[in-house]
Amino acid sequence: MPKTKPLVIHAKTLISDSKTVADRWVVIEGDTITEVSKKRLQASHSGIVTPAFVDPHSHIGMFRAGEPGSEAEGNEILSQIQPLHDPVRSVYFDDRAFRDAVDFGVLYSCIMPGSGNLFGGKSKVIRNFANHVGECQLHDFGYKMALGYNPRSTGAWKGDRPNTRMGIYALLERHFDDVLLREKRALTAQERKREELSRKKLSKGERAKDLALIEREFDNEFTPDDRAILEVVHGRRPVKIHVHKEDDVIYLLRLVEKYGLKVSAEHTGDVFNQEIFEMLRDAKIPVIYGPLGSHAYKVELRNSRYQTAETLMKSGVTFGLMTDHPVIHASLLRDSLRYFLIYGMPTATALNLISQVNATLVGVGDRLGSVTPGKLGSVLVWDRDPLHLSAMPKVVVAEGRPWTPRPAM
Repeated sequence: MPKTKPLVIHAKTLISDSKTVADRWVVIEGDTITEVSKKRLQASHSGIVTPAFVDPHSHIGMFRAGEPGSEAEGNEILSQIQPLHDPVRSVYFDDRAFRDAVDFGVLYSCIMPGSGNLFGGKSKVIRNFANHVGECQLHDFGYKMALGYNPRSTGAWKGDRPNTRMGIYALLERHFDDVLLREKRALTAQERKREELSRKKLSKGERAKDLALIEREFDNEFTPDDRAILEVVHGRRPVKIHVHKEDDVIYLLRLVEKYGLKVSAEHTGDVFNQEIFEMLRDAKIPVIYGPLGSHAYKVELRNSRYQTAETLMKSGVTFGLMTDHPVIHASLLRDSLRYFLIYGMPTATALNLISQVNATLVGVGDRLGSVTPGKLGSVLVWDRDPLHLSAMPKVVVAEGRPWTPRPAM
């Protein structure tokens, strides 16, 4: 195949990595940024350049525009613990929200099941600009869990459904402890069999065959669900944990301490004491905050307020910013930055929040989030300040390809 001609963009102003510089030429070859320099080149596009935006917590394509709630696929009512459910399998790419999101620069979303279950399934980073579901997945990030009101409000669903927080938390820990106990017993049995094997006089081939059999016997002790739980309780895969109330954040901290989980605190909408965010900071648990600007539609959001933007900034906790689409529309991710700007966050830092910080928090910071050689060529070209009320990218480049909006449905 003939080599594709590089795409060159003149960044009159480049805003990336919380920095602003003038006159840079960005070269994209294939799907990758290969050069960012002061060297003057013939450019196809020119303007203010930023990285593409990443929404780190979304249900886009699962709760779909124009469909009744009964047809949504964000929650599976089967049981409280179902770690293998893959949200990509419930995405419809004819959802107009994808087109609108990309038009406003949100090229990627980390999607996951809703929060009606203690352990709802997997978290996946997808391309909002994909033509179909078969090419949408960028990264298999980890899992999704939920604490607080949501999982205890689902008593009419199937399976064990405690209706109190003490009930759902006991159910969760009982499940974790059961899997860990069975692992301990299986490890003990495995070690005993290895010791017995070491005392036998066998050829190298026979020993390797018997060792492989012992490994298979160990693996057969666990279901696929069990293995997913073991990944979580041993901190091998990250978990995005839905949590709003301060009381539930305290429980989250205890859960992490007990099991060594690798987590992010998702939402924290009802947290209003800076001390709680500082506790998360000290535990090295990042916050993916939001959605900002939504209606406080349940009791555990009664302390939700835009002033928390200042509290977050003062606390020193690492935080990103979500839409929780459809709670607020995916295309409004950038609009939520207004609250941080009100409290003094610089423009470049704010844009970095929804690009590099968000990308890092969902495991794709090495591929996305900044206009840097080696990263994917997903950039936005603006004709005015990206944070102006009327700003909209005039050119969207999605992994090296200028975005062509799908026809209106």
